[in-house]
Amino acid sequence: MRYKTKFFYTIQVIALMFIVLGSMTQIAAAQKNVTTPENFFGFRLGSDKKIARWDKIVDYFKLLEKESEKLKVINMGPSTMGNPFLLVFISSPENLANMERLSEVNARISDPRGITESDIKKLIEEGKAVICQSMSLHATEIGGTQMAPELTYELITRDDKETQRILNNVVFCMIPCFNPDGQIMVTDWYNKTIGTEYEGIGLPWLYHKYVGHDNNRDGDFLNMIESVYAAKIMYKDWVPQAYIDHHQMGSYGARFYVPPYCEPIRPYADPLIWREISWYGAHIAYKLEENEKAGILNNAQFSGWGHFGWHWVTPFHNIAGMLTESASTKLATPIYIHPEQLRGGARQFPDYEAQTTFPNPWPGGWWRLRDIVEQKKISAWALLDLAARNKETVLWNAYLKAKRQTERGAQGKPKAYVIPNNQHDPLTAKKMINTLLLSGIEIKQSRTALNVNGITYPEGSFVISLEQPKMGLIRNLLGRTIYPDNAWTRADDGSPVRPYDLATHTMNEFMGIRVDPIDEAAGGDLEKLAGPVPVVGKVEEGCSRFVLDGRLNASFKAVNLLFKNGITVHRVDKPVQGLSPGDFIVSKGSKAVIKDIAEQTGVDFLALESNVNVGKEWTHKIKKPRIGMYQRYWGGNMDEGWTRFVLEQFSFPYTSLKDTEIKKGDLIKTYDVIILPSDSTGMIMGQITGRYRRYLSSVPPEYQSGIGQKGVKALKTFVEEGGTLVTLGGACDFGIEKFGLSVYNAMDNLSSKEFFCPGSTIKVKFDNQHPLAYGMPSEGLVLYWSSPAFAITPSQHNERYETVVRYQNRDLLQSGWLIGEEHLANLAAMVNAKYGKGEVVLIGFRTQHRSQTHGTYKLLFNALLQGKTVYRNP
Repeated sequence: MRYKTKFFYTIQVIALMFIVLGSMTQIAAAQKNVTTPENFFGFRLGSDKKIARWDKIVDYFKLLEKESEKLKVINMGPSTMGNPFLLVFISSPENLANMERLSEVNARISDPRGITESDIKKLIEEGKAVICQSMSLHATEIGGTQMAPELTYELITRDDKETQRILNNVVFCMIPCFNPDGQIMVTDWYNKTIGTEYEGIGLPWLYHKYVGHDNNRDGDFLNMIESVYAAKIMYKDWVPQAYIDHHQMGSYGARFYVPPYCEPIRPYADPLIWREISWYGAHIAYKLEENEKAGILNNAQFSGWGHFGWHWVTPFHNIAGMLTESASTKLATPIYIHPEQLRGGARQFPDYEAQTTFPNPWPGGWWRLRDIVEQKKISAWALLDLAARNKETVLWNAYLKAKRQTERGAQGKPKAYVIPNNQHDPLTAKKMINTLLLSGIEIKQSRTALNVNGITYPEGSFVISLEQPKMGLIRNLLGRTIYPDNAWTRADDGSPVRPYDLATHTMNEFMGIRVDPIDEAAGGDLEKLAGPVPVVGKVEEGCSRFVLDGRLNASFKAVNLLFKNGITVHRVDKPVQGLSPGDFIVSKGSKAVIKDIAEQTGVDFLALESNVNVGKEWTHKIKKPRIGMYQRYWGGNMDEGWTRFVLEQFSFPYTSLKDTEIKKGDLIKTYDVIILPSDSTGMIMGQITGRYRRYLSSVPPEYQSGIGQKGVKALKTFVEEGGTLVTLGGACDFGIEKFGLSVYNAMDNLSSKEFFCPGSTIKVKFDNQHPLAYGMPSEGLVLYWSSPAFAITPSQHNERYETVVRYQNRDLLQSGWLIGEEHLANLAAMVNAKYGKGEVVLIGFRTQHRSQTHGTYKLLFNALLQGKTVYRNP
């Protein structure tokens, strides 16, 4: 009997060996059948002078999906210019077959309201760590996207214990290219310059149709379609526990920055976020040192208070949001760096010397794209590895963060924000609500009037409770924000250290929306919004003329669509018969066209009584504007790109003006208005000075922009003959200097110790009886970001100058950081200057900044609509 048992046991062992050998054979065969990146692209990714183009990378991912059961490729939709935006899931075949359930489990852990702790523990046992990483958001930072296919190949073909643990315990959501359009632009440009003296220089224009580098400033407003896709992935469908956005930086410092951030940090994130970022970052740094990668820096250079791009906004979604930054090459061309060229000088990295966060300085030498690919692959793998080794801890912390943030919201003050339905511009308020919904914020709407703290809010008002997991995000977007003024934000001599971007990102202040904090939970009949708030306008019946509310930004889009359909529009100049200055009067037109415009824009077409006379004494006819906007090279101008985007969103027709057309002159025949986006006078003129001067010789002559003195003369003639020149932000200095205006920028020559205001909302007064401020409230906020502010100098023609917007006289700061308010108080923020038969409009603050400052759009829009302009008579 004993021998029989031993015989059967031997048979079982042999059978098991055959099964294992068979499995290994199948795995080996599967690995053999998976195409390597080198075989597919014809070169090793990261090779000198080689860049894989996005369309080929897309083809490779599609091929891998056919060859392996360990990845799934999702086309989220077309990019801005129509290229595929991919999301690649990498995990075990079992996980990929169970994605719907894993997504549900992850969602419940991320928002555990109403779930018991014992049930949460069961979900954690069932769930998988969700990790997201994105590549090459900035298209000239090519290393991330070049690394992605190689990382994918290794994840799906390696069969070691570490890889299997990652595949079994992690759902990896990879965005292999965050900016497909820019990737194609940069690749094609680089290939065009290979072998020439211009090899490796940056793209002469923006590497995105509209926003260039600013696509990493869009994690809150979600203006770009690529941002909408990323928000859907990370804010709603697959809230990851950790996220890395892989970037590149300058060439002459550390070789690689990894988390954590340095000081200061932005408030209202759960403390576990900052601990997790340090935890992940330490493991990444360790793995890089283990692989003998020198020049690794952490806990320096990039502060925890930054813009609300992707890696800096995600911590407030309870995601450990991080970035890596590789030292750049000349695109795919190697760069040689001498030891004495290496430098520190960044936050908490004063010198290029060893310190605890930089223990192994790189000595200099050749630096290649392959170096970038390797360090990014190590860091990406390290994040997956740590999450896989600690799946339960990662998911438990996700639960704790959501739970504790919800508790903080319930116990703290304010407890909620109310967005009244009776706004100055209710359609813009609805746009804000719908934007917040894209971020996964829970919003409720009142079915009846709402009484809170003795204030009655009308039916249809919105309530955002802070008793929800994204409490920190809500407080940063809707609550007054004061940037820290302390040892971390001041240099040794007391001068302020400039924030990484703006000092505030308060959405409602940018958009001109009233939001009331309340210290008690809002009761009443509230209904949770299940989808976006509809914005369909109505058309009143039984009349041939209509009135559009001039306070609505959307009314300008309606007017432009009316122009497109040949319908006449007048504008009200005086308050009469219930109408206000800035309202639009629409003459009769096709009912079908008007109905369609109302539905598109959300604007109500209200009946104008038949006895109202459209007289010249209180209205003027407006016409379809002929708009030109200056567009330069030198890498493009992001403010120009954003302005194009804003104009298109509101259906303003425009033409991009290059140097040649401006210099040609005779502009008045083609244009009524010319816009100079925010820029320096040197950039507009083509007079490049300072440290940028050395790059002149490396730029092809056809891309060396500048209008020169010939262009200045053409613009002056254009205005003298009746045109309008609109100068935005920094371009105001050009207008003042080149047109010899009796205005000066009062901010010049002030040190940062005397005056400093880096991206803050500031209180102003609007002269809303002036045509350029029609539709504005009497008081409000503007975004000041190192902006010019004006004083009008005495002259014999003071009447030619009008202050349209003026800074208030005290207590100017709403949110952000302001030093030396006395230097800004009472100065003009926007000036209209008569010049010949035309005018120069100076808008110093950021009136259309990044398609975010909706509250001041009308100041630009009013300047674009042609017609009667009112001047004060002496």
